[in-house]
Amino acid sequence: MNSTSSHFLKKLFQKNNQNIKNGFYPSYLNKEKSEKFVDKLFNFLFIPEKLEDFNSLKEIYNKLEIELYKILIELNFEEKKSKNISKIFFEKIPIIYQTLVVDAYAILDFDPASTVIEEIYLSYPGFFATALYRIAHELWMMKIPIFPRLITEYAHSRTGVDIHASAKIGKAFVIDHGTGIVIGSSTKIGNDVKIYQGVTLGAIYVDKKLANKKRHPTIEDKVTIYAGATILGGDTIVGHDSILGGNVWVTHSIPPFSIVYQKSEIRMRNNSPFPDPINYMI
Repeated sequence: MNSTSSHFLKKLFQKNNQNIKNGFYPSYLNKEKSEKFVDKLFNFLFIPEKLEDFNSLKEIYNKLEIELYKILIELNFEEKKSKNISKIFFEKIPIIYQTLVVDAYAILDFDPASTVIEEIYLSYPGFFATALYRIAHELWMMKIPIFPRLITEYAHSRTGVDIHASAKIGKAFVIDHGTGIVIGSSTKIGNDVKIYQGVTLGAIYVDKKLANKKRHPTIEDKVTIYAGATILGGDTIVGHDSILGGNVWVTHSIPPFSIVYQKSEIRMRNNSPFPDPINYMI
């Protein structure tokens, strides 16, 4: 090893030690272990194994609580606090589960292509992304660092749906298709909202000074947002029972019961088998 590499490694070691002294060492949080934990929890709730008896189910549940405890230890929480947080989180699992069941049945009732609820649990990326968001959001509400973001980014990598863990989303939330959806950190979404692929609920502009400000829109109850729509700004409110058509660009509030859409222009070409191209170049 040459002197440059040795000097670099010493600096890296000192930096890591300083992080530990300051009570912050995210490099010790195992990303793969975090993803496996949330996969196991999702499967436990919605894709259960064939078990011999009730005690077997309890055993899996208890093991999951221990896994969360170990993850919190890796985040430098004290042992007592880690056990307490794990216990409180798993006490909230029944509420998370019931909310997700409402989400799943909202998809089943809405999507004519769906047939049974198990199909939603097993194969719908929008539901998977919503489930991981709701798990992550609960952890974020408990002020757990880093881990909630790992969960939502795992969902993002699996589904193409990017929901920040701190966003607030009501019940009966439906994501159809899912790919390309972005929901920013200070977004507020009401109940019975439906969102199609390619929708962005974002900020008008990005500035680190605005970290603690509401930068993302509010979507009220019973709103449908079609593919490719972009809604921006912390002061932007989409009123309840509104419909936003595909590819609309919204930066101002919309009153309830509104329909927002783009007008298409149709031009007729002549009957020539080789019509002149319109501004065509390579």
